[in-house]
Amino acid sequence: MMKEQGFQLRNSTMPIRVSFLSLLLSTAVVAAEKFTFERPLMGTRFSVVCYAEDRSAAAKAAKAAFARGEEVNQVASDYLPDSELSQLGKKPTDTPVALSPLLYDLLDHSRKFAEATNGAFDPTLGPLTKLWRTTRDSARLPDAETLRLAKESVGWQHFTLDPQTRSITLLKKNMSFDLGGIAKGYAADLMLEAMIAAGFSRTMITAGGDIRLGDAPPDREGWNVAVQTFDPAQPDEILTLANCAVSTSGDLHQSVKIEGVTYSHILDPATGLGLTHRIAVTVIADQGKRSDALATAACVLGNAGISSLKKLPGVRELTPRVLQNEPLPLRSHPSNP
Repeated sequence: MMKEQGFQLRNSTMPIRVSFLSLLLSTAVVAAEKFTFERPLMGTRFSVVCYAEDRSAAAKAAKAAFARGEEVNQVASDYLPDSELSQLGKKPTDTPVALSPLLYDLLDHSRKFAEATNGAFDPTLGPLTKLWRTTRDSARLPDAETLRLAKESVGWQHFTLDPQTRSITLLKKNMSFDLGGIAKGYAADLMLEAMIAAGFSRTMITAGGDIRLGDAPPDREGWNVAVQTFDPAQPDEILTLANCAVSTSGDLHQSVKIEGVTYSHILDPATGLGLTHRIAVTVIADQGKRSDALATAACVLGNAGISSLKKLPGVRELTPRVLQNEPLPLRSHPSNP
């Protein structure tokens, strides 16, 4: 007499049917459900969208993921006066300053992207960022002397990093950092890592204009990502993607008009002011930190630089869009990292 799944198999047909039914039920896979968790972070709305069989387990994982994002904000925000990044501006020049592992890693990536883009992405634009915020609030451009003094403290070449001591050395006075062009993408990378570590690989992280994608949802090729540039009510296209990062930079949500000219929140290191050509760029890359930084750089570089950025490692696609056929400025090509 054989036994299977705890039931006796006899000659009668009924116990056999019950046994097979029990076997099917015991091996059936519970269908994964879609869960969404949201939280305000870094001046925008972050969300974790995942597929899971259990909401409580997904919520626990999302909470841990948001904690990683908040850690980046607490360390690298230039809005928080007590953040580690804000405190760097108070440090003496020519003196190594020890950094936390997170901030060192973030600044290391930032400097590499600055070098790869010839400074189109520049993490040292803090003085100019402060001027732009004043310009935005007052609708008045800074005077020439104020702008000149701020530009004197800017330049990605004016700090060095020592991997042995995990320290930074500032080489100019009055330096300050703005990591707004990379921090959200960097945070999205860490948040996806946290979700995957918890067993939820089918996850999408959204961080404003930056999106980090894990494995595709069940029975689908990928996640649907709407790209919006100049019209907040109408997406330019819908992309279906998985296991990559997507970032769109432009002036859709942040700009100021002064004497008929629109100044973007994306700063041009050459002028010290916001971009005046209406451009938006979408970058698809292997990591959020890369797509975030390069989308910003592509807006600054214009035609010549955009063609070179497409050749950088990790870049899958780079799509510029210009409003009303405005010409893009010509800039020097970025160097390969």
